[in-house]
Amino acid sequence: MANVTQAPDVVPAPKAKSAGVKPSTKRDVNAFTGLAHIGLVLWALVTAGPLIWVLLASFKSNTEIFLGKPFALPQSFSFQTYVDAWNEAHIGRYFFNSVLVVILSTAGTMVLGSMAAYVLARYRFFGNRFIYYLFVSGLAFPTFMALGPLFYILKNMGLLGTYTGLVLVYIAYSLPFTVFFLAAFFKTLPYEIEEAATVDGASHTRKFFQIMMPMARSGLVSITIFNIVGQWNQYLLPVVVISGPGAEQKMLLTQGIAQISVSAGYHAQWSTLFAALVLSILPMIVVYAIFQRQIQAGLTAGAVK
Repeated sequence: MANVTQAPDVVPAPKAKSAGVKPSTKRDVNAFTGLAHIGLVLWALVTAGPLIWVLLASFKSNTEIFLGKPFALPQSFSFQTYVDAWNEAHIGRYFFNSVLVVILSTAGTMVLGSMAAYVLARYRFFGNRFIYYLFVSGLAFPTFMALGPLFYILKNMGLLGTYTGLVLVYIAYSLPFTVFFLAAFFKTLPYEIEEAATVDGASHTRKFFQIMMPMARSGLVSITIFNIVGQWNQYLLPVVVISGPGAEQKMLLTQGIAQISVSAGYHAQWSTLFAALVLSILPMIVVYAIFQRQIQAGLTAGAVK
């Protein structure tokens, strides 16, 4: 009987891809995805709607805002209301006061918070967990409960009505979340590079500032933006700390806007108030627009290794 040899299966050669042509990707779009997109659009309108209305109202007069068509475009786009808000309502002075305080307090928060988080995340010593949970417990402590004791502490220290006292309060107020966020971030960084630096004779200070901080740049940028926004929008703490004789010259932007809204009563120039609101909101929008990629990278870092 003749041996019958079965021919091997012939595998067709893959088709050559055309140069410069990307393979087509098929995206599955179902009903849930469509509903999610509709929900996002509605949420964007709800969020951006009041901001757009405030921007348009800043160019209107009181008559246009209350007796005309409140949602219509202004009759003329004049920046006189912004000039009045900056000069006559002293928003310019309050603006620079806020910038000075936020820069100093954010810098102090980031230096102290990043150092504390690095030590708690990378070193093991007695009391490590206790100190960490002590920091984290500050997140559960409401700010308004500390206003009374805080007032008397600063008064006894001679820091009431000073920027130094307000900067120290801001740093203490921002440290719990900063340490909580950065400690988790530092734990995700590889240990091999740090060990190599130790073998090469690098000190702890050099390892932190020259190796670990550049590696944690995305996380540092994210928490810096959070601290800037939180301190910029703070109202209760400045009201308590910046008080006493001469406090009007040292007030921050949130205090100045509140003063505009209540000082004139029914004779208030609402367009000037809305212009002041736009001037207070715009810097935060610009900061987020510039650093949005770093913020997203910092929030998602460590989720996938």
